[in-house]
Amino acid sequence: MRHIPRKRFGQHFLVDDGVIHAIVQAIAPQHGEPVIEIGPGMAALTTPLLERLERLTVIELDRDLIVRLRRNPQLHVIASDVLQVNFRQLAHQLGSSQLRIVGNLPYNISTPLMFHLLEAIDVVRDQHFMLQKEVIDRMLAQPATSAFGRLSVMLQWRYAMERVLDVSPQAFEPPPKVDSAVVRMVPLRDWAQVPQPLLEELVKVAFSQKRKLVRHTLGKWLDAQGFTGHFDLQRRAEEIPVHEYTALAAALAR
Repeated sequence: MRHIPRKRFGQHFLVDDGVIHAIVQAIAPQHGEPVIEIGPGMAALTTPLLERLERLTVIELDRDLIVRLRRNPQLHVIASDVLQVNFRQLAHQLGSSQLRIVGNLPYNISTPLMFHLLEAIDVVRDQHFMLQKEVIDRMLAQPATSAFGRLSVMLQWRYAMERVLDVSPQAFEPPPKVDSAVVRMVPLRDWAQVPQPLLEELVKVAFSQKRKLVRHTLGKWLDAQGFTGHFDLQRRAEEIPVHEYTALAAALAR
C-alpha cells in the first residue's frame, strides 16, 4: 500500500535514482561497517546501502514505516525520535567505537539534531546528510558573511565539512519548497578542547542580537563571568572567527 508523506514528520521521500546513486557513492559504505541511517522513509537510500553492507541500523519515528522496515531481516530498526537516541549507548550495543551516520533529514529537526550529534562526536567516524541547502550554507559559512552564525561556529569547531552534492526539489516526492544539498562532516582530530556547554552559551549570547556590537551582549555577559582579559567587543558576532570564540572560551575555562 502506498505511504502518504506526513507533514508533521517533515517527510519528503527521495525518488531520483541518479541522486540516490551519487549519495551512496559519496558515503562509500564498506561491508561490515556500523552504519546508522536516520529517517529511512521508503528505503530509497536503505536498499542500495544494504547492497554493500551486511546489516544496517535505521532510526524511524513513523509507525507505518516501522512496520515495513521490520520485514527486512537485514535491518536493525530503532523506533524512536532520533533526538532521544543515545548514540554513545548505540555504539556500545553495536560493539563499535566509530559510527558512520547518514540520512535524508527532516528539515524541521536538522539544527537540533546537529547539536544532539555534537554531544556524541567521540563515537562518530563521519556523517553524510541531505539537508536544506540554506542550512548547509550556514554550516559552511565564513566570518563576515550574513550566513555565519551560531551553527557555523559550533560545527566548524569540531568538524571538517564539505558540500558534496546539490539536489533540486524535483528529486523528492512530494517536492519541498526549498533546494537541498548533501554535506559530509568528519570530526577534526585537532580541535580546541574547551567545555562544549561553555562555548555553546558564549556563542548563543554573542549571536542573540546579531545586528548590534557584541559589547551590548557578550560584553555584559563577560563582566558577569568576572572576565578581566582583553577581547575586542567593537565587532558584530558574525565578524568574529571561530578560533577567537574558542580562545575566549578557553580563557574563561581557566
